[in-house]
Amino acid sequence: MYYRDSGRVISSYRADHAIFRVEQDRWAVIALAAAGALLPFALSEYWIVSILIPFMVFSVAALGLNILVGYAGQLSLGTGGFMAIGAFAAYNLCTRLPELNQLVCFVLAGGIAAVAGIVFGVPSLRIKGFYLAVATLALQFFVEWLFQRVNWFSGNSSTGVISAPQLHMFGYDFVTPQSRFLLLYVITLIAAIAAKNLARSATGRSWMAIRDMDIAAESIGVSPMRAKLSAFAVSSFFCGLAGALWVFFYIGTVETQAFDLNRSFQVLFMVIIGGLGTILGPFLGAAFIVFLPIFLSATFATIGRAFQADLVSHIQLLIYGGAMLGILIFEPHGLARIGLNLREKMRIWPFPY
Repeated sequence: MYYRDSGRVISSYRADHAIFRVEQDRWAVIALAAAGALLPFALSEYWIVSILIPFMVFSVAALGLNILVGYAGQLSLGTGGFMAIGAFAAYNLCTRLPELNQLVCFVLAGGIAAVAGIVFGVPSLRIKGFYLAVATLALQFFVEWLFQRVNWFSGNSSTGVISAPQLHMFGYDFVTPQSRFLLLYVITLIAAIAAKNLARSATGRSWMAIRDMDIAAESIGVSPMRAKLSAFAVSSFFCGLAGALWVFFYIGTVETQAFDLNRSFQVLFMVIIGGLGTILGPFLGAAFIVFLPIFLSATFATIGRAFQADLVSHIQLLIYGGAMLGILIFEPHGLARIGLNLREKMRIWPFPY
């Protein structure tokens, strides 16, 4: 696509960014990425294993759901199901094909989840909104039933709970929390960069066109079938990859209870709170969900009162709901938009005119 701006012909996003370049933002992102790689050497094992690793896995899952909900405008409640598909697929690939590199198994598991996403995304060609959400909800229940009833997926385990193989890639055993964190950190960065480039590509623009007005998008040549199914495929790939990472990097076991309906709602909360249609939003939403229990525990310890675990979980749900309502009322674009507004105000505040 060619258009004119300030007397110059622009043919791509890259050319556009070459004119309106913000170098300090780019260097800030590079500095933050480099600082993140140093975190495992400065924090305790508890922070690495129990907080940072699930935070990064949730971020990958939220990136996938955000592509579908935020960029393509297709509501889904089957995130947990796609994560379960990726988890069980990665386990079976690693155990039944041990000669494959585990990283390849993770990618293939994401591909299997993408195929499932295309199959269950077909209803999006006819229905939308809450009706589509119900259709994806059927996937969630079907996947849970399938993996619980068919023992082949769990290696014919009598209990249905199976242990994931040890992480071993490129001739190295990732045993220590620091090594697992660094590997997962690299995977998360690659996923974020891939999602960002996809959003800026022609495919991403077709998603946003379908999201904003599908009839008008079709009239200018955007194929609704291709846009919607590609969004389901890419989103399911990220969610399936997140399911595999959850099993191999975090809990170490493969079980359907870890990917139930509550998990789907949890990832949806991350996307809404963080900000729909942004790359930063899933990370902010995941940070909110992961760090909120720690904040509540510290708050209760400060005031010197002990609460039962079920009461604390109910308080968390109340805060989730209140945060979602507040964001939808005051800033529908979530925490990412709030941060962007603050950044812009800090830039122009000394020179308002």
